[in-house]
Amino acid sequence: METIAPGKYFEIAYKLFRVNPDGTETLVHEVTPDDPDRAIYGLTLGFVEALEEQLAGKEKGYKFDFVADPDKAFGPYSEDEIYTIPRDRMTVDGKFDPDMFTPGAVIPLMTPDNYRIDGVVVELTPEAVVLDLNHPLAKDKVHYIGEVIAVRDPKPEELQEAQPSCGCGCCGCGDNGCGCEGDDSSCGCDRGGCCGC
Repeated sequence: METIAPGKYFEIAYKLFRVNPDGTETLVHEVTPDDPDRAIYGLTLGFVEALEEQLAGKEKGYKFDFVADPDKAFGPYSEDEIYTIPRDRMTVDGKFDPDMFTPGAVIPLMTPDNYRIDGVVVELTPEAVVLDLNHPLAKDKVHYIGEVIAVRDPKPEELQEAQPSCGCGCCGCGDNGCGCEGDDSSCGCDRGGCCGC
């Protein structure tokens, strides 16, 4: 039977709980077997270190049940993850919509590696939006209970989807909606010269 290893496609279903300071647990996320998380081990970004360690070498049908400390889960809370972004960098079709950025609103963003993250609006000023990019579970101990649903070799299209790429549509096309013209890094890519292309 195939096991989870670098380059292997796998699917998992699980419940994720926050472990509260008093020892009780709160369900914060659930992935069901009919719509599992799908990934390629070692290629798909965003997996918690403790979960990756738990899955290595496991096969279809393996049931996991473990608690992870913040350093191997979603990390500590960091003031360095609070960003002040000029309003003109937060426009849609050239327009800034202040109703989208009320304090507490969750704003979906893409990293330069094409990984989706959420930012929470902390403050809206006349010049900028202040976003908190800390994970909602930063500083929390978490509890995973789940099962490996499938393990196999990836299909070519799955491999392509898992390849890291620039999340803003740059890479020299000059027609990407982010104002990036080939080697201009104004779109937010931090690889130097718009993804290094």
